[in-house]
Amino acid sequence: MTKHILVIEDEAAIREMVCLTLMQHGFHTLEAESYADAQRQLCEPLPSLVLLDWMLPGGSGLQLLKFIRYTRQTRDIPVLMLTARGEEEERVRGLDAGADDYMTKPFSPKELVARVKALLRRVSPAVDKPPLEALGLLLDPISHRVDAAGKALDLGPTEFRLLHFFMSHPERVYSREHLLDNVWGNNVYVEDRTVDVHIRRLRRVLEASGHDRMIQTVRGAGYRFSTRV
Repeated sequence: MTKHILVIEDEAAIREMVCLTLMQHGFHTLEAESYADAQRQLCEPLPSLVLLDWMLPGGSGLQLLKFIRYTRQTRDIPVLMLTARGEEEERVRGLDAGADDYMTKPFSPKELVARVKALLRRVSPAVDKPPLEALGLLLDPISHRVDAAGKALDLGPTEFRLLHFFMSHPERVYSREHLLDNVWGNNVYVEDRTVDVHIRRLRRVLEASGHDRMIQTVRGAGYRFSTRV
């Protein structure tokens, strides 16, 4: 089944280059050049992934990212930010707002395709994996649902995959490098700091039910999922 990717970029030359690159690798592309145009394109057909520029006419990419994450229909769509803002503080802001990955301009078309494929692999359905449960925290890989004490939780695709990996490997300590390899994939260029940002986002969602205590920091070693809280 062909994946639809929404490319939100106001610079026509960059947008055309990105779309051409993706189409050469078998993807179907949708285009938007402004904030309002992007909102319309998000409706139908629902894209499999969004490539989002930081600066847009009519609003910022950060605002649109928050709109995507707070809208029920679109909140699970993986988002890759494309931007000229390369400072660490800006990258963290984008990840904190709900981005799943981040690339700075100029970028390699080959790396762009690799990251797109990696993001799509993260959200592919898990047809043969059973539900996982720990102290009232229930994760179902098939329906892509997480419940805490009977209440549904809203997790982004990366946080869902991260939690699934943790719950599948309890009581084991994983370094940031190991988490990157197992959750993001070892052929994707992602900084170690990205792990910390997604751990923080995951804990924030789990905090209301008290399950955030199960995501434990092991000083000097990494992170562990444990029911010994």
